[in-house]
Amino acid sequence: MHPVNENQNQPKDDIVIREPTEQDGSEIWKLVRDAGTLDENSMYCNLLQCTHFSSTCALAERNGEAVGWVSAYIPPEDPDRLFVWQVCVREDARGHGLGKRLVRDVLAREVCAEVAYINTTITDDNDASWSLFGKIAAALDADIRRAEHFEEDTHFDGNHATEHLVSIGPFARVSGNVKSAA
Repeated sequence: MHPVNENQNQPKDDIVIREPTEQDGSEIWKLVRDAGTLDENSMYCNLLQCTHFSSTCALAERNGEAVGWVSAYIPPEDPDRLFVWQVCVREDARGHGLGKRLVRDVLAREVCAEVAYINTTITDDNDASWSLFGKIAAALDADIRRAEHFEEDTHFDGNHATEHLVSIGPFARVSGNVKSAA
């Protein structure tokens, strides 16, 4: 296992990963909308993610076009956890580990120096997310656990499938960096 490469935002396969800015909000909104598989947030929400939560979000670009996005935050009550809200990879950029690279980029940032767990929620039928977070857990050599969290009838009035809380960790860190290349 090796520490995360601190220069991971350098081009690899012509993709650059960086923190988003307020100018990226509408492009991210379009990326999520066009994916067709994620819950859409308002454009205003994406603007807030790009400003208030930019240090825990990441945008992947190829030739200046958005091809990947991860939104995440550190809950104030759990400063050792990174909650990953959404991972989105444009169809033509899938199958090359970009989702994992986006999460790794956020984990390697100073703001995540104390993070030892990743949390997210996933519906039973979201095979892509189960695969992604399984791979992240394996790369981090960390346990992965799941439990029903937001229930279809109780929390979503029957309008959305049950979301399972997924917890990965604890994982080892070396000098603030993730010990393994997630």
